[in-house]
This record gives sequence, structure tokens and C-alpha cells, in this order.
Amino acid sequence: MRPEDVVSAARLWLGTPYRHQASTPGAGCDCLGLLRGVWRTLYGMEPTAVPPYRVDWRGRERDPALRLAAERFLAEVRGPAQAGEVVLFRLGGAAEPRHCGILVSADRFIHAQEHLGVVEANLTDAWRRRISGRYRFPN
Repeated sequence: MRPEDVVSAARLWLGTPYRHQASTPGAGCDCLGLLRGVWRTLYGMEPTAVPPYRVDWRGRERDPALRLAAERFLAEVRGPAQAGEVVLFRLGGAAEPRHCGILVSADRFIHAQEHLGVVEANLTDAWRRRISGRYRFPN
């Protein structure tokens, strides 16, 4: 998939309010809902139904669901970060990723954040330290 197509699809979601488990542009989404929506824009149907998940991930630091889904449906990448890649983040000291976004460039990404909604933000050192993997959408 061309990186510019991924970034364009992600930017359609900017300003969408944060809503847990939602995936509707303009109405609401969470970080996974953003990825699901971008997938639908790029490919049509989602590859699988997403089971319900808790809004509060605390106490589930060993749940690998997000990483396993990325490994199943996306292609892991190494090397320098590039636009259009999906990036997974560990939060709160968790061993497994709890958050995801889409790189706009090596220094910026789009993600859905509580209280802010879908925003384009700087990939600061604090965010970089939490990266647990990068993936690309399949061709």
C-alpha cells in the first residue's frame, strides 16, 4: 500500500472525537477504531470482527491482543521509520502495546487520544521510548 494513501486515509479522521470501541469518522473512535477505519478506506471490509475490549487496560499488561493482531494482519518493518506505518506503543510500563497510531512522517503521527480525539502530533522522545513495533498495511 502506498504510504501517501495511508496518510490521506488517516487524515480524514482528524477531529473525530474519542469514543471507546467506536470506528465512525466524525462521530467517534479510539486508537484501534482509527486503524479499523483506515483499513476500511484502503480495502473495503475489515478482515475480522473485533471482540469487545475494556476501556481500562490497567492490570492487563501481559495481554498481547494488539500485537498479535498487528502480526496477523500487517507486515512488521525494521529500519528507519516512514510515513504510512502503523506504530504500536507500550503505556504505563506494560510489557505489551496498549496504543497505536499511524506515522505521517518519521517525526509525526496520527492517533486517537482520550479527551482530544484524533489528532496529528509530534513523535516526541517520550513517545519514541514507548514504541514496541512498527508495521505496514499489506499491498
